[in-house]
Amino acid sequence: MNKLLLQDNDSSLFEDVYTHVKESAEKLDSSGAALIIIHNDKIVTESYFGKQSNAKHARDVKADTQFHIASVRKSYIGFAAAYAIHNGYFSIDDPISRFVEDPYLPAYEGVTIRHLLTHTHGLIIADGKLVSEYKPGESWAYRGPSIELLTSLIKKTTGKSVADILKEHVIEPVGFKSTEWIKMSQPHTKIAATIRDGDNPIWTETDVVDGSGMNMYVSAKELAMWGYLHLAEGKWEGKQVIPREIIQMATSIQTPDPSLPIHKNGFLWFVKDTNHTFNQIGDIVPKGSYQLLGYTKVALLVIPEENVVEVRMFNRYVSTEGYDYLKDIRSFGDTVYKCSIKESRTQ
Repeated sequence: MNKLLLQDNDSSLFEDVYTHVKESAEKLDSSGAALIIIHNDKIVTESYFGKQSNAKHARDVKADTQFHIASVRKSYIGFAAAYAIHNGYFSIDDPISRFVEDPYLPAYEGVTIRHLLTHTHGLIIADGKLVSEYKPGESWAYRGPSIELLTSLIKKTTGKSVADILKEHVIEPVGFKSTEWIKMSQPHTKIAATIRDGDNPIWTETDVVDGSGMNMYVSAKELAMWGYLHLAEGKWEGKQVIPREIIQMATSIQTPDPSLPIHKNGFLWFVKDTNHTFNQIGDIVPKGSYQLLGYTKVALLVIPEENVVEVRMFNRYVSTEGYDYLKDIRSFGDTVYKCSIKESRTQ
């Protein structure tokens, strides 16, 4: 594990972030939560509270508690895609028809790997069929088909699954112990249960990362370390464990037409550009920051300008009545940024 030092004397400077997370957990009726903030290469806040579930004798949320990170798992898939491109297995603007089983399906026309990575592909399942919702590159929509296509073409071209690539190039070199894909039917004692209302179906969205459907569970600290690895552009304890070009590719804007008033993405990461009402990154968070969010309300935010990485973890499926997710996540990012500036000025 990277030798970052916890600075108790600085944690008070991020007290507003802690309060924000605590209040959000209460609004969501989450059983437990966690917060990690890394600033200027040190862990300045590390907090765990609540229980892993609502069960009577539930385990306390601890440093080794693993949360269902939902769509934040896409940061790992984006990394695997960047690895494949960096090593020449395919290029970002290759048409996906070159890799699919039915290359003549009309929906694939004009769709490239870049479109899959930036949610500008236009593919959607309608009446059980894959169809085109809009012309590739001309709009943005958060749809599921792109992820399965990405993971399958990565496996087809590299001969390795996303899980294999991560294990070989990230998990083992860095020494992660609490980052893994797990079947929902086979949880272990360190897994935080996903809290849901009785009338909501259990969320079963999975990624085909190793030949079977899995969901990703990660501890708050290791998710923060994953973000820190991006902030450090692939360096770990003084060594370049990941080529800098892979990280730069994944976290810079790759949207086909950046002038369009749509979300901007790197390799599945949301990347801050100009302010829009639909942005999920706060208005005062600087350009070039990048973030991923999960439906369990987990968030991983990296602000390179202030050398800060933030992770908040909840275990709540869908939102409770009166909870405004977009307002909450935007104000959260702004609070992190304000506090990071405040800390910088004290040094």
